[in-house]
Amino acid sequence: MASPSRLQQAEISITDRACSELIRRTEEANAALMRGDIASYRALNPHAADYTLMSPFGGRPTHEAELTEERWQAIGRFFSNGTFEQEIVQAYGSADMIVLALIERCRVEAGGLPMQDWALRVTLVYRREGSEWLLAHRHADPLANGISLEQAAALGRKPENQEMGGGKKS
Repeated sequence: MASPSRLQQAEISITDRACSELIRRTEEANAALMRGDIASYRALNPHAADYTLMSPFGGRPTHEAELTEERWQAIGRFFSNGTFEQEIVQAYGSADMIVLALIERCRVEAGGLPMQDWALRVTLVYRREGSEWLLAHRHADPLANGISLEQAAALGRKPENQEMGGGKKS
């Protein structure tokens, strides 16, 4: 097998540096979010115009256009007094896209609940636009500690009062 050319080596080096920087920036941004500091989160973690969020609470995905200033402020108020750590499971990178698979471990007051530990499995997709890396997609679920097949089946079943597409039956 041929060794990488100098250009390929340079591209690998640039991608590795970008990946390391995004890992650091992601951890800093999410630590700010767990403290309720939405301004720092947004400054450290800019979103692409077509960003999608698949929330750990399930339901319909959220798109960037739905994230109004009012909604951002509500997200900031949702979290308080938290700490944050991330465990990198895998990082994949190319010249224009980086994917981080990680476990987020938080201790936080969330949504009015008392302080508790949370562990989320998370996939983040960053896309390079010009010289900037933007978060294009986040998918999180609360299954880091695992559940049984029966629990997964119960979560995955369509409620009897819902039609396909999430609409309620009349």
